[in-house]
Amino acid sequence: MSLSIPVTEISQAFPLGVRRRAGALFNVAVYAPDLESVEVHFEDAQGEWNVVVLPDITDGVHHGLVEGIGESGRYAFWPAGSPAPGTPGTAQLLLDPYGRAIDTVQFDEQPVYFSVVVDAAFDWGHSAPPRTRWRDTVIYEAHVKGLTQLHPDVPAELRGTYAGLAHPAMIGHLKDLGITAVELLPVHFHVDEPHLGPLGLTNYWGYNTLGFFAPHAEYATATARKAGPKAVQDELKGMVKLLHEAGLEVILDVVYNHTAEGPQGGPALSWRGLGEKQYYRHHDDGRYLDTTGCGNTVNFAEPRVIEFALDSLRYWVEEFGIDGFRFDLAVALCRDENHAFTPRHPLLIAMAADAGLKGVKLIAEPWDVGHNGWQTGNFPQGWADWNDRFRDTARDFWLADHAALTDGRRGGTVARLASCLAGSADVFARSGRTAVSSINFVTSHDGFTLADLTAYNRKHNEANGEANHDGHNDNRSYNHGVEGPTEDESILAARALTARNLMATQLLSLGVPMITAGDEFGRTQHGNNNAYCQDNELAWLAWNNDDDARTMCDATRALLRIRREFLSHQPASYPSREDSSYLLWFNAEGEPMTQEQWSDPANRMVQLLLGSPDGVLDGLVVINGHLEDRRFVLPKAAALKKFGVFDDLNQMFNLRFTTAAENAKRRGARLRVGETDTAAANSITVYRG
Repeated sequence: MSLSIPVTEISQAFPLGVRRRAGALFNVAVYAPDLESVEVHFEDAQGEWNVVVLPDITDGVHHGLVEGIGESGRYAFWPAGSPAPGTPGTAQLLLDPYGRAIDTVQFDEQPVYFSVVVDAAFDWGHSAPPRTRWRDTVIYEAHVKGLTQLHPDVPAELRGTYAGLAHPAMIGHLKDLGITAVELLPVHFHVDEPHLGPLGLTNYWGYNTLGFFAPHAEYATATARKAGPKAVQDELKGMVKLLHEAGLEVILDVVYNHTAEGPQGGPALSWRGLGEKQYYRHHDDGRYLDTTGCGNTVNFAEPRVIEFALDSLRYWVEEFGIDGFRFDLAVALCRDENHAFTPRHPLLIAMAADAGLKGVKLIAEPWDVGHNGWQTGNFPQGWADWNDRFRDTARDFWLADHAALTDGRRGGTVARLASCLAGSADVFARSGRTAVSSINFVTSHDGFTLADLTAYNRKHNEANGEANHDGHNDNRSYNHGVEGPTEDESILAARALTARNLMATQLLSLGVPMITAGDEFGRTQHGNNNAYCQDNELAWLAWNNDDDARTMCDATRALLRIRREFLSHQPASYPSREDSSYLLWFNAEGEPMTQEQWSDPANRMVQLLLGSPDGVLDGLVVINGHLEDRRFVLPKAAALKKFGVFDDLNQMFNLRFTTAAENAKRRGARLRVGETDTAAANSITVYRG
């Protein structure tokens, strides 16, 4: 049915999307430079479908005033004059890129998507963002559904939902552990890739976005989904509100580098039908340029695309209270008109200047699959990078080197690990940034879990339906002698020790640690290192409470407590200013490390003394990467005096933590400067002044 709407006001080309003007009158604006004329199909309050041609066009934006769109009404766009591909309410039209919600209906066993109008009102009460300083931040990367789907203390009706994540049992675990920020895998509305359906699989991770302003409805409770898009939004906002009240920040993993429309020639769901030339990158011959490996790359050399991303980010901050964003394949967002990465990209400049994004945490996954795609350390000030060098170095030292030494071969030197412990200054200094720009991680959603790193030499992705060809082959893992499950107590003990070493390395290093959900209690994916399509118990967290799980969780909690205590004694500028901190390195004899010792692969032991000039022996971390116990001398008084940063050279060292289970009973032991102690084989020991 077509309506003739009397226009008594002037429509506007901004803001884009559907915005209520007054009463039942809406301003509708869509950027569709490829179309001569655009019509909007919408559902009125009686559930009837109507069609109105948007009468005005300004710089590629089609706009008009439309009356009669119902509350939570569905709508979509279509080229005016072109026959719609089916009856109203059953045909796939073009979604609004700015749609606040997406409704999915099944027609002929195929999903059909519609944009939905949603009222944004929500009572935030006295809730406010925690604004945790970068240096005090501890990130916990998690999947909304997988985090609580099997949690025994979360009510069944809340498991796997936004509300379940904010349940007191979940918040209690995060706070008790010492987490300050939850980083959620995509909660933007996403869909499955076509190849997964015939395999009986779905896109569990969600890196296939269809709505950059719309929450993923399937993560809401059944009650909220039944009530409609407004209730889904409110549940997500309620989750953020409760996390904020508990002092926890919420960071979203966002995927602006590609869309769910897939490779060139695929279905037009939104951007492809509205402005394919503008929204996607192309080679000179017209083919899609793909630096994402997902079939298309969003074109951030186009100003309207930059505006689109900024509007989306600002919306999630202003309407949902989001505290930060982790940008998937961020390099793809920062390529210029010649497809080359530049840290002076207009998107980065615009984000830095955007008042709505001030104080928001910005995290880059600093690579894509295009030419010169590895850019760790090259993002500008104001950004933090996932530090893949930290990940690889920690794995090399504690896993790959361990395997080599066990096999009678040589391992690597301690120098690279020392660089990571010190905040990877050599990586971030060139962009004018400091250690707090380094997101230190050993695992993430993508790859082996921490427990699996110690139990598998090879990936085991057969369940993904790709003949085990998918996923990374360069895992730098070590199974400690047996592939997969074993009942050999010595192997299990060695694996647990290595896991604690890896956890301690990231939690004791300068920078910002990121823990993958479940690593704190030894979660396994049974060797699957690419569980993106496993929406089942393989990928969901099994909340183990056996002795091994409790031991690992206790170690993680203790390490984070030590980290907090240490930072609380440092000046506010620590460790961002060079004059606010010191890092002093000593050998096993308690003397300063020499260049020869740094470069000697036979030397896998080092002592790191760290703190601030006004502190006194604040922290001492002893690394023993040898396969046997090693005697060592704590830093000697003469060596300390040489550095001139201590007032009391008779101060005691207090043994606070060791990854070696057999030395746990020695915690609390007190030693003086220059005294001799023993570091257990393949272990980390922590002393406090």
